[in-house]
Amino acid sequence: PNSVGPGYHLPLFKSRAFLSSVSVPSVATQIQLLVVSGIRVNNRPLVNAGERKTTSSSAVIVLKFRMGKEKVHINIVVIGHVDSGKSTTTGHLIYKLGGIDKRVIERFEKEAAEMNKRSFKYAWVLDKLKAERERGITIDIALWKFETTKYYCTVIDAPGHRDFIKNMITGTSQADCAVLIIDSTTGGFEAGISKDGQTREHALLAFTLGVKQMICCCNKMDATTPKYSKARYDEIVKEVSSYLKKVGYNPDKVPFVPISGFEGDNMIERSTNLDWYKGPTLLDALDNINEPKRPSDKPLRLPLQDVYKIGGIGTVPVGRVETGVIKPGMVVTFGPTGLTTEVKSVEMHHEALQEALPGDNVGFNVKNVAVKDLKRGFVASNSKDDPAKEAANFTSQVIIMNHPGQIGNGYAPVLDCHTSHIAVKFSEITTKIDRRSGKEIEKEPKFLKNGDAGFVKMIPTKPMVVETFSEYPPLGRFAVRDMRQTVAVGVIKAVEKKDPTGAKVTKAAAKKK
Repeated sequence: PNSVGPGYHLPLFKSRAFLSSVSVPSVATQIQLLVVSGIRVNNRPLVNAGERKTTSSSAVIVLKFRMGKEKVHINIVVIGHVDSGKSTTTGHLIYKLGGIDKRVIERFEKEAAEMNKRSFKYAWVLDKLKAERERGITIDIALWKFETTKYYCTVIDAPGHRDFIKNMITGTSQADCAVLIIDSTTGGFEAGISKDGQTREHALLAFTLGVKQMICCCNKMDATTPKYSKARYDEIVKEVSSYLKKVGYNPDKVPFVPISGFEGDNMIERSTNLDWYKGPTLLDALDNINEPKRPSDKPLRLPLQDVYKIGGIGTVPVGRVETGVIKPGMVVTFGPTGLTTEVKSVEMHHEALQEALPGDNVGFNVKNVAVKDLKRGFVASNSKDDPAKEAANFTSQVIIMNHPGQIGNGYAPVLDCHTSHIAVKFSEITTKIDRRSGKEIEKEPKFLKNGDAGFVKMIPTKPMVVETFSEYPPLGRFAVRDMRQTVAVGVIKAVEKKDPTGAKVTKAAAKKK
């Protein structure tokens, strides 16, 4: 092939400055040189650096020079009230900057026109993608991606979906930035920001769950009275800023971009309709997001999503690396049981990897382990580096969001934490706190009700692995589910762990010790 992953194209030596000093090697030689110099392609070494030496050091220097910097991947969650224009805005970005095949767009546009939905063109594109995804038609996930000058952006499960809150918490990926879409029209803004609106709830949730960066879009500026009204924009900025401050965000660091997701004003290019606004466009604001630090230097945590038995290969657990790295030859311990074995190989998109990093969805083959010994919700970890253990109990800070009654000691709802789904008993509500300032209001309250926040000691009814939010964020936040809805969300502050007794260690793992 003529390329090795996105952002790196062969042949490398097209630059005239180098042609005089270096003869252009073949594609195979160039890849060989990459391997030799230990250069990472797609942020992965092709083989371990320094395994083979080369005399062609000048070529290696050129290679390093020509590689350029691979764009960083970031995850964005789009939040806001139900009619704020999330689908239209997201659809517009994906449409203009994304990887949707032109033929697919033309097909959707034709269908939209036939159904007199032309006005909803961008939202229609997104709705079609969602419908196809929900029907189980595999859609190239690139459709949910778009590119800025600095980042590859992935849109996490567009909200409006009734499981949105659950997905945001247990979400296979944590968002690096929230884009809050606000309906700027008369009545629209007021409905969204009201006590019953979702604007407040989504913003509070985003902050509680560790999404520290936010961009606010004052949408539908083409439909304000008068159109593109600066006064309306100023009014919204003032009110939303004061709320974001209460939640915990620093409003000075949150850009407020006046846009029209439908007309395209200030989405990608500056709009003459909004010439009173001197700040960034939405695309600029996305480019200005601080680059997230990926937790590859932490110990491995890989919650299992599924376990397969594959003929001729054996048992293959599948999941997303949340922290650390996993590589062939590593001895892994699965919490909560303590089962320990060796990793034979690691694969992503049918390609063998030398190592998988945080954010990678991988399958890995393990030795001498039956499928029945592993389950969804188990967590793979490095046996030699803080291995995952069963939680005896844990203390959490919870916010009650929509429970019709009161929650007292003994309440036993289901907890969705990473990929596990287990009933947990609220054994003791230790304190009630002010949910914005975190200050204690009452010691050992009898109950918590809607809108309350507090510290609660919890005991799992079955073995499960959880971690503190400060050490392993994806394993330290959860949703409390009851009556088919999310009744509370929380983050874990402390965990008391059990040491495994009589856990199985396979022969391969024993040999490695």
